[in-house]
Order: sequence, then C-alpha cells, then structure tokens
Amino acid sequence: MVSHRYARALIDLQAFRSNLALAKRYAGGRAVYAVVKADAYGHGMATIVGAAEAADGFCVADLDEGLQLRALVPERPIVVLQGAHDRAGRAAAAEAALTLVLHTPEQVAGFVDDLRPGDAPSTPWLELDSGMHRLGLDSSALAAAKAQLEAKGLVPTVMTHFACADTPGAPLHEQQRAAAAALGSRSSACNSAALLAGEVTADHIVRPGIMLYGGASLAEKTPEALGLAPVMALTSRILALRTVPAGESVGYGASWVAPRESRIATVALGYGDGYPRTLPSGTPVLTAAGLAPLVGRVSMDSLTIDITDLPSVGLGDRVTLWGKGLPVDQLAAALGTIGYELLTRLGSRVPRVVEGPAHG
Repeated sequence: MVSHRYARALIDLQAFRSNLALAKRYAGGRAVYAVVKADAYGHGMATIVGAAEAADGFCVADLDEGLQLRALVPERPIVVLQGAHDRAGRAAAAEAALTLVLHTPEQVAGFVDDLRPGDAPSTPWLELDSGMHRLGLDSSALAAAKAQLEAKGLVPTVMTHFACADTPGAPLHEQQRAAAAALGSRSSACNSAALLAGEVTADHIVRPGIMLYGGASLAEKTPEALGLAPVMALTSRILALRTVPAGESVGYGASWVAPRESRIATVALGYGDGYPRTLPSGTPVLTAAGLAPLVGRVSMDSLTIDITDLPSVGLGDRVTLWGKGLPVDQLAAALGTIGYELLTRLGSRVPRVVEGPAHG
C-alpha cells in the first residue's frame, strides 16, 4: 500500500553494505555473523538481510526471529542467542536448521536428551558468563557441557559477551583473560565495539551489530571517525507555519514561551512514531537551511521547531530528525540513553523506504 504519510525512515542500503565491508576488514578473514535482532535494529529485517550478501551468517535474539529469518535466508547459518525454552522449541529449531545457544544447564540437558542415534543436529553454541552476569554458564558448567556434547560427536562454538567493550580498558581485558582458556579455538566474543577496538585475536566468528547500522560503537570515537555511515534517516515534512508573538507559548503545558516574535514550523512526526516526548526544547532538527531547535513538548503526531533564523524554510520542506548530519546518538545523549533504543523504538507506522539498489 502506498503511504501518504510525511514521516519516512529512509534506509540507505549502500551505507549498510559499506559498514558490513568495514566489519569484514576488521575481522581479518574471520567469519562475520551480522546481528539482525529486533527487526534489524528497527531498520526492517527483510530489507537488511537482502543487502547482507557478504555476511557469513546471522544472529537473532529468539526462536521466533530465527524462524522468520530462515524463511528469508534458506541456507546461511542463523544463531538464536537466547536458545530454545522447551522441547517444542528445540524441535522447531532443528527442523529449520537453526543454531541454538545453550546458556543454562537445563538447556544443555534438554538438548542432549533429545538426541537420538542417527540424528544430525545443528551443533549448538555454548555461552560462557565471563563477567556480564546476564546469561551464560560458569567455567565449570561450561566444561561439563562441552564434555556432554563432545561425547555425542558435537564440537560446539563457545561464545561470550563483553560488558564493557564500548569503553576499552581494564574491565574488557579482565573479561578477555577470564574467558581465554574456556573459549578455545572455536569461539565468538567480539561485538561491534570489541571488533573496532581490535580485540578479535581469539575469535573465529565475530558478531557485529550496531556498527552495521552506522551507530556509535566506541565511547571515544564518532561513527564518522571510524568510517561508518548511518543507514537510517528519520525524516518528515513541515505541515504548517505560523508566527507566534513574543510572550506566547507553544505546545502542551505551555512549557516554551517565545522570547521574541518567532516563526514556528509544525513537523508531521511525534512520539506516536517513536520520536521521544522527553526530548527537551533545543534538541536540533536538521532542515535544508541548517539546524533548527525543537520548541515545546513533542505531541503524539507532531512536533514544533523554531525557524525564525532560517527564512528560506517553507511549507512542505523535508526535515531530518536523525541521520546523516544529525547522528541518532546525539539525540540519545540528550536523553541519557543510546542510539540503539531510539532506532528499535521507531514506530511501525513510519514507512521504511529503501534508498539505493536493493541488491549489490
């Protein structure tokens, strides 16, 4: 169905391919499994995997995502990071040739108990808890699990997840040292931040996520400095213009009062689309003529910006809420959060529109 909405999430597949190529270069010949969970970080799973020709495999969060992805990708490996929760889930995963991550002794026991002579299951991964303390087996449970699987002729990949990879230093290195012996030769530890920080020595599979979408991965470096390009541009258009006298307020709660006669533009996008209501007045919005500040509270379907100093801006003009020239992480910082959250919270009523060729 053709959308008549002004709001758009423009998806630049060439930028995605460029970011993936950069991940491949950092991986140095190791396999690259693209993380496409949460609908490819809000970008649209089907669209993104169609452009991920260079990915050696994929990672998703849960079994439903894995089954959805298998319908799109018939052959390449798909790793389900949370594993399966019961026998029915394990059976569904086996039928779809999905690789399950086992992160509890119960999951390991269930997987082993399901094996029958003559079975040829996808070899599972085992997750080591190396300090995140979220999911994973401790070192002794991991050793026991490896022994159980190897007794069945299965040699698992061991994965872990770094808690502090985006701020390289002692915590990351301590986790690496703790994990080194347990990970072994078949391992996967590096996410985007660890990969870009050069912490890839032990892995044979790396798992980049946010870097593929052009988001910030290292605290001390911008995506641009790392050679990454934003894949999504959240845009809309100016719905209305008005002149507000000095001393008059704009928006719910009269939280912003014009300090001078002000030219105010109403943009057709709001918190119902996933643009946070809690963004403060002064948050930048990018117009063709330059940056304009958000003024007043974000409404469900619209927001207002002060274009007094941008006289060339007119009715129907496009504005960018985040994207090239206005990183999503800049907005996220104003809220004390990260770009991942804004991207994945983008509402379903915002059409994702592909820019550039769908296939490389």
